[in-house]
Amino acid sequence: MRPGQAAELEPNRHHGPEDVNMVHGADDLHHKKFDDESYQMDKEEIEDLFKKLDKNNDGRIDVYELAEGLKHIHGSRYKAGQAQQIMSLGDKNADGNMCFEEFVKYVTDHQKKLWIVFKTIDQDGSGLCHVPVNDVDSEIHMVSRVDQKRNLSRGRSVDSSELKKAFEKMNVHVTDKEVTLLLKSMDKDKTLKVNWNEWREYHLLNPSGHSIHDIIQFWRHSTVIDIGEDMTIPDEFTEEEKVTGMWWRQLVAGGGAGVVSRTATAPLDRLKVLLQVQASSQNRIGISSGFSMMIKEGGVKSLWRGNGANVVKIAPESAIKFFAYEKAKRLLGADEKQLGVRERLTAGAMAGVASQTSIYPLEVLKTRLALRKTGQYRGLLHAAYVIFQTEGIRSFYRGLFPSLLGIIPYAGIDLAVYETLKNSYLNYHKNESADPGVFVLLACGTASSTCGQLASYPLSLVRTKLQAQARTRDASSGDDMISVFKKIFREDGPRGLYRGLAPNFMKVVPAVSISYVVYEHLRMSLGVI
Repeated sequence: MRPGQAAELEPNRHHGPEDVNMVHGADDLHHKKFDDESYQMDKEEIEDLFKKLDKNNDGRIDVYELAEGLKHIHGSRYKAGQAQQIMSLGDKNADGNMCFEEFVKYVTDHQKKLWIVFKTIDQDGSGLCHVPVNDVDSEIHMVSRVDQKRNLSRGRSVDSSELKKAFEKMNVHVTDKEVTLLLKSMDKDKTLKVNWNEWREYHLLNPSGHSIHDIIQFWRHSTVIDIGEDMTIPDEFTEEEKVTGMWWRQLVAGGGAGVVSRTATAPLDRLKVLLQVQASSQNRIGISSGFSMMIKEGGVKSLWRGNGANVVKIAPESAIKFFAYEKAKRLLGADEKQLGVRERLTAGAMAGVASQTSIYPLEVLKTRLALRKTGQYRGLLHAAYVIFQTEGIRSFYRGLFPSLLGIIPYAGIDLAVYETLKNSYLNYHKNESADPGVFVLLACGTASSTCGQLASYPLSLVRTKLQAQARTRDASSGDDMISVFKKIFREDGPRGLYRGLAPNFMKVVPAVSISYVVYEHLRMSLGVI
């Protein structure tokens, strides 16, 4: 309605103050009355969305159609398992599909929760639409009830400061950069504010959108990458993923991907161990000569020595790290909130220490088996028995200190580089999209993990050298971390601290590629779509 134009009043009805929107004096009760109804989508809008998701037009949406639609709508923000979460909420008769009535029920219920969150964030009620009053003739202008309801909800908007305050109020740690990018990803009309329609569109098919804690997690993205060195900070799961069991399915899929990836790149991993322990300025071993030496001594099959221990430790290491990470968050007082970078790094380091200490004997066995001669050990259990009998329990923890020491630079640099690369990409493409694609994030994760390995590699090399030392029970304690560092500097100089780095980098690209492809197939096989 144009200023100065009176709306046509409905006949045969009393027109009270609820029909009038004046510049001065719309009371709280008046707004509350409209807020209770104004946020809902029109039934035609819900029907259009249903038809978009119902690909085969059979009047029902199954989990595969829902997953396909979510991937198209959310892009890189789609996280495996979201389709199942929505289906579990909407499929009331548990037949594996959502009919239109069930879909309407899900949308209606979810909108109520989204509207509560939106109103909570929009504390000042900014942007409430109104019709101006003509001061000249003092005419009171009225709008129809339907238009008024739409205006009151759609006129409300949230800016970055309100969003940041809401996160801070709920102890959710986010940076200004993340708030800006999150706002931008929702801001379709480029006004630097998010109105109710934009907020609803962004979160309507996000099963966690009614939780302020999970809103930032929905925007953040993490990808499973296994490059053989499991010192990364664990992924965080939403409460819905924990309740529905999606978390353990994703862990199992990640573990299976790690098994395939590590097995495929095991020859390069064994070559790395060989170069770390045996190569020096006097004993020059290259990549080709190293492979030739291994094949000549034990045949092609010997290239996979030590892989059994490397694969066996995946399951306990992942499980211990996950539960230790959850415990560390509670110790930091962050069990009910998203962690900031500092808290996440601290919790991740604590989880890494717990998992590394628990499975470290398998690390020692992996190194010993990788370096063994043909016929020296019959297998993993025989190697453990022989080492225990001849060297004692202490040998299973040789090199533990440099291993734990390496967690901090690895995790810290990995996290810092990942965030830097991701934010650099977003800044460069700031006029295009606030959501990087999955392959961009995969590349960022690969580069950050590689940088983390580079920083902690000298400690990894010293750890491997200490693990390889065989000492009888009655022998002296042998070399320690400092003496090994001095020996390397004396014989090879600083370059000696990076022996075996080439095959370690050579396995990064195939390891990441294989683990990602296998993970995608495994999670779908486990029902995480």
